[in-house]
Amino acid sequence: MRMTAGQITWLKVFLHAAALAPLLWLFWAGFQGNLSADPARDIQHFTGRTALKLLLATLLIAPLARYAKQPLLMRTRRLLGLWCFAWASFHLVSYALLELGINNLVLLGQEVIRRPYLTLGLIGWLILLALAITSTRSAQRKLGPRWQKLHNFVYLVAILAPVHYLWSVKTLSPQPVIYALLALLLLATRYRKFRQWWR
Repeated sequence: MRMTAGQITWLKVFLHAAALAPLLWLFWAGFQGNLSADPARDIQHFTGRTALKLLLATLLIAPLARYAKQPLLMRTRRLLGLWCFAWASFHLVSYALLELGINNLVLLGQEVIRRPYLTLGLIGWLILLALAITSTRSAQRKLGPRWQKLHNFVYLVAILAPVHYLWSVKTLSPQPVIYALLALLLLATRYRKFRQWWR
């Protein structure tokens, strides 16, 4: 049985709440003193992991809609993508403000050049920024066929983000490896699209 437009609306409400809930939890944990002795690092990792989870959820929508024969699910992809960008922005801002400090933001450029994992993260964020700006229907109409080509760069972000995470933790811990494997699995579901690019 296919989902109706009304059910998709309720699903969108649920997804908005699910994407906002971690932010509320983070504020609560901070005020309650439930973060570790290095709260700046906790916030950076939490916001980054949440962005990565939303990126994977965004990539999951297309194969899920196809295999479950629920085409209306595609209407939730933009919502998840914008939340992914929001959380990636929280991640970048938390690094800039909590790690470097508001008086040392000029160091951000130097840090990005000195640390390759930051370079990868910033490239991923810039791509997400471009995708967020052009996610509207009017942008889709204006860009025409180029719109899909631009939004295919989300697959590059799906590669850069897990590598950024793996590289940033500096130790081979299970969590970033799991995220990387999930990203590869979701990219593998697009093999037909990738084959078309090489023809």
